[in-house]
Amino acid sequence: MASALRYNVALCLTLALTVLGVRSVQGGRVECEKLPVDMCAFAVSSSGVRCVLEKKYDAATRGVEYECQSSGVMVEKMMEWIETEECLHACGLERMSVGMSSDGLAEYTDFSSKLCSDKCQNNCPNIVDLYLNLAAGEGMYLPHVCEGHKKRERSRRMMYERVSATAEGPLSGGSILASVPTASLSLASAPVAL
Repeated sequence: MASALRYNVALCLTLALTVLGVRSVQGGRVECEKLPVDMCAFAVSSSGVRCVLEKKYDAATRGVEYECQSSGVMVEKMMEWIETEECLHACGLERMSVGMSSDGLAEYTDFSSKLCSDKCQNNCPNIVDLYLNLAAGEGMYLPHVCEGHKKRERSRRMMYERVSATAEGPLSGGSILASVPTASLSLASAPVAL
């Protein structure tokens, strides 16, 4: 218990210092183009623009490079927001997510299950707002999508409970063959080599 508390305190301090460090380097402003790539995805700039991590091929090094850019997507309620590791984990996202995509929202996946979880929905307003808008762009309403996922999860759980309740327990008193008369068992003949 004490080690978990220490871990949480250390994580909070690290995140706070990181955010303060980013702001102090940039004169108190969060600018997408100046964010380190490992803090870019799901961030919101001081002007309310969503930051997006982009991947590009560098012909000189023949490698892939990442850069943080302004997406052009405005956020109404939040500014100067660097998403927390807790929310990324709770919502099934990764820090190095490239671009913004609604892929996986309509299907029942691990990602959509986590995105629709109470932990994500109740504690991560930035991510919920982003995916609410991405879903709307695809003609979906995120609360309805999440309700469908929750119904599916409940029906799976009920099905599992029914199967578990009707399944017979372990056999007691020996083998299943113990009750079969030996006269009804016939042995297969050995294969004949030609």
